Amino acid sequence: MKSKKKKIIFNGLFLVVVFALTLYGVFHGKDLDAMNAAINQSEKIWLMPGIALVAFFIWGESIIIWYMMKSSNIVLKKRDCFLFSSVGFFFSCITPSASGGQPMQIYFMKKKKIPVPVSTVILMIVTITYKFVLVVIGVGIAFFARGFLHRYLDPVLPIFYLGLALNIMCVIFMTVLVFHPMLAKSVMVKGLKILEKLHILRKKEGRLDKLENSMDIYRDTAAYLKENPRVIFNVVIITFMQRIALFSVTWFVYRSFRLKGTGYLTVMFLQAVISVSVDMLPLPGGMGISESLFLTIFKPVFGKFLLPGMVLSRGMGYYGELLISAVFTIVAQLTIGHKYRRRANDK
Repeated sequence: MKSKKKKIIFNGLFLVVVFALTLYGVFHGKDLDAMNAAINQSEKIWLMPGIALVAFFIWGESIIIWYMMKSSNIVLKKRDCFLFSSVGFFFSCITPSASGGQPMQIYFMKKKKIPVPVSTVILMIVTITYKFVLVVIGVGIAFFARGFLHRYLDPVLPIFYLGLALNIMCVIFMTVLVFHPMLAKSVMVKGLKILEKLHILRKKEGRLDKLENSMDIYRDTAAYLKENPRVIFNVVIITFMQRIALFSVTWFVYRSFRLKGTGYLTVMFLQAVISVSVDMLPLPGGMGISESLFLTIFKPVFGKFLLPGMVLSRGMGYYGELLISAVFTIVAQLTIGHKYRRRANDK
């Protein structure tokens, strides 16, 4: 219990420090009055679809969860799935490497009497498809948009390639875990023993048992993937729609400043490049690096509206997502959590 509290405190402090450094790095020495004036003069009608797309992004995962639960013969209300999705996005936004999202989703799903093995398998598939779609977009840009890369991304190409490589390695690693669990188990057991011999990890009873139990999850995931190929295909399509929706927010910000000359696809793929670059970095929501990349690669697109464009785009795409998911996380706690506690007290 104490270790969990310490972790929560550490993550909270880390988030505050990164946020403060981001604010200082982005706004230090900038003309904030001019930025506020530009934002106030933007056409708000163009921002409304952007807000709707952020909500669609969160809703998309809830549909995936509902759909996959249904394929596993678990019938849920769509509004509960939306709450699960919101919980996941909220805790992913505030924890390094989005590490807190899925554990909290499993926690709330358990309150709805969803077996942990089922929820774990489904959320692992969500993660794999989420990363897979990002890799497909990144690889497509790297191989089929060379002119685009060198026109807009020359200053940040190393970061883009690093982010893409990390995502590819993550997808490959997870695929090996899923489809070759015995090989993965052998490698992880040997790695564990090496770490213990080198005294990097202390020998601890039960650690190997936990590792073996985790392998069962990967075997179950592989079985699900093999038995439900059509479900997985549909999930990938929905995930593509999710990603494109979120990347498109920046284009509506661009149009809100009455700017023309850069097409929708260019703006959308530039935003995709930022996501590919920062997705695997150990920062909450890619905070700090996302803003820096935006100010670098969107300079020829937004011109004098670069800083206000970044504020609105990032404000809706990340902080808007954080706010929406935070509100519904509170709803989840007051409804799902409250009902669970009331049932426990009645026993």
